[in-house]
Amino acid sequence: MLVGTETSDDAGVFRLRPDLAIVNTVDFFTPIVDDPYTFGQISATNSLSDVYAMGGEPKTCLNIVCFPKGKMDVEILGEILKGGADKVKEAGAVVIGGHSIIDDEIKFGMAVTGIIHPDKILRNVGVQEGDVLILTKPLGTGIIATALKKGKASKESVDEAVRSMTTLNAAAASVMRNFPVHACSDITGFGLLGHALEMASGSSVTLVIEAAKMPLLRGAPRLAEKGYLTGGCRRNRDYLGDKMAIDPSVREGLVEVAIDPQTSGGLLAAVAKHHAAKLVDELHDAGVKDAAAVGYATSLQKAWVRLV
Repeated sequence: MLVGTETSDDAGVFRLRPDLAIVNTVDFFTPIVDDPYTFGQISATNSLSDVYAMGGEPKTCLNIVCFPKGKMDVEILGEILKGGADKVKEAGAVVIGGHSIIDDEIKFGMAVTGIIHPDKILRNVGVQEGDVLILTKPLGTGIIATALKKGKASKESVDEAVRSMTTLNAAAASVMRNFPVHACSDITGFGLLGHALEMASGSSVTLVIEAAKMPLLRGAPRLAEKGYLTGGCRRNRDYLGDKMAIDPSVREGLVEVAIDPQTSGGLLAAVAKHHAAKLVDELHDAGVKDAAAVGYATSLQKAWVRLV
């Protein structure tokens, strides 16, 4: 075992031989959009993301399904599975089976196996002082999904969030493999600041996030200020506690976006300052248009993470 649970990495890694290791991860959740096909796409994209965050290439997937048999049209399940399968195919991987149980609430996700060279694993530790932090997707999916459930999110905001959540991190990961990235994680349930905290504490540095540079989904800060927050937002704030410091000048909507749990979020990578601009340019050229430098690493301070 090369990577286990000791540093809260995005996936486990097991070496098979000197030049080959497998990457293992699993994720599933309840629907966050109404359309079953889109939900399948989002969930599969989210499950595949952990392999990309480790620098790996996904190869095989197993479906994990909970479905209220007899209470809902089975065609809905078919659409969910089709959405997932289409995303797996786009990733160049295959669905080789899975398991289902009868449950009162729909849940769907995947266990994913990928491959990687043992010398090219990206961990969520290893950030160095002076590194620049690059984020590859906009923030705010949890806030927009919450507003959608209450009928308060605009079509433009929802469409933009769905596009982001169904976009594979494959292109971003492919570009990053050409750079000496020191650490990487995908931004999911702990939000940007929560995952930054994991990277900072595992690397004994402080990560400074610059609120004005964060890429944002349309309307997310405004919706946050109106109170459309997930329960995860509050849990993340409690979890971060005195481990984070927030500059008083940062508007509350941006604070909430930085804490907001993400579904199928982008990659957060730490790279030496002299590589950062070229990395962002190449991400843009590869179609990762929202990629941006959002902060930097400093020597360890009182708080692991600062939002300024």
